[in-house]
Amino acid sequence: VQLQAFGGGLVQDGGFLRLSCAASGRAVNMYIMSWFRQAPGKEREFVSAITWSGGRTYSADSVKGRFTISRDNDKNTVYLQMNSLKPDDTAVYYCAAAVLQSRSMSYYDRADRYSYWGQGTLVTVSS
Repeated sequence: VQLQAFGGGLVQDGGFLRLSCAASGRAVNMYIMSWFRQAPGKEREFVSAITWSGGRTYSADSVKGRFTISRDNDKNTVYLQMNSLKPDDTAVYYCAAAVLQSRSMSYYDRADRYSYWGQGTLVTVSS
């Protein structure tokens, strides 16, 4: 599976951005797709996950109510709509794919569950 993330940029506190992750390869619909982020000097952290089929989602508490993950099966693309952005959201955002192994969405909030990663896109929120 190949992943390509884009859509990052510079935005002011309270602003919004939409990230996209285009997936290609065989059996894309067998994977969980997620977004992680990594701020300077910090570990990579889970943001949101979605199943290709059924569209089940799971998000970190820090982004609930502000970020929405969605997918377009026809385009093999996963989106992360980010609203009410804060300076603490500044990070490189990565999309990732994990083989569907558990029905529990919380299983996928660890980076070591994922085999495929996109190149990352930088989101900077200015105060």
